[in-house]
Amino acid sequence: MSPVNRRIVLAARPHGEPRPEHFRLEEGRVPSPGEGEVLLRTRWLSLDPYMRGRMSAAKSYARPVEIGGVMVGQTVSEVSASRHPDYGEGDLVLAESGWQDFSVSDGRGLRRIDPAGPAPSTALGVLGMPGMTAYTGLLEIGRPTPGETVVVAAAAGPVGSLVGQIARLKGARAVGIAGGPEKCAYLTDDLGFDAALDHRDPGFADALARACPDGIDVYFENVGGAVFDAVLPLLNDFARVPVCGLVSGYNLTELPPGPDRVPVLMRAVLTKRLALRGFIVWDFADRAPDFLREVGGWLREGKVRAREDVVEGLENAPDAFAGMLRGRNFGKLVVKVA
Repeated sequence: MSPVNRRIVLAARPHGEPRPEHFRLEEGRVPSPGEGEVLLRTRWLSLDPYMRGRMSAAKSYARPVEIGGVMVGQTVSEVSASRHPDYGEGDLVLAESGWQDFSVSDGRGLRRIDPAGPAPSTALGVLGMPGMTAYTGLLEIGRPTPGETVVVAAAAGPVGSLVGQIARLKGARAVGIAGGPEKCAYLTDDLGFDAALDHRDPGFADALARACPDGIDVYFENVGGAVFDAVLPLLNDFARVPVCGLVSGYNLTELPPGPDRVPVLMRAVLTKRLALRGFIVWDFADRAPDFLREVGGWLREGKVRAREDVVEGLENAPDAFAGMLRGRNFGKLVVKVA
């Protein structure tokens, strides 16, 4: 039987949390590559929080997925057939194939993956977009120095876990914030964080203050919401805040209740001379060679570690994605497709 191309497309735009009815699994013919093209078969699919924004029609830094369009996503893919001079059958590449079994590429944007290197799926995590987000956000914006305190939210995830490990390599204290005692124990026992706090603990804000007796010099923001409320009073003068995600608000349908917090934030920005900068990883695209060389070296030498949360089967991607937005994953979330 000839293979079919399964595709998960956006069926409807979610208002709030993504649910099964917002996705549709379709089957079609496997495309054929033209002259100068390659046919890619997806082996691993990355699931990342930014995809929630691409499901919305709201104006953002990237175009939304169209209704009926294949959900976007990076993949580790194998060249199944080639009419391109630079790629042969069996080559492994990092691609933007999306949530589907097969795709065709003209070669632009592909990154070859060394089969003799680390596990290919690391190209979607510690040696991919999440890893480069951690590396560039911390070193280009956070700029930690020895003895400073670096706090990172969503610290057991692929970005946060590397942020804390790099902070330690640069001589700073690393304090992680995660959801649940198992994740917190992983940060301190396995990754060497100096402290880890459970944001679900009713006494979280007080515990964070005790863990940061000299205040916070760098706060790497992935979450927002109540976590940022606890961090803000602890920020030192001239603290740096790289902002790469606000996952606590991605499924909100209206502003949370309570007083207007903007004046409190802006007063802190002024009086403490804070530096808050939002960024997208590709703002620092020119640092990609440095990132791959340095983080790749740390990984080979055992100076950094990475954890994956593997889901089997493309058809399970929607449920896994929704769970990730609720904090269900533990490590870099990838789908084993083929």
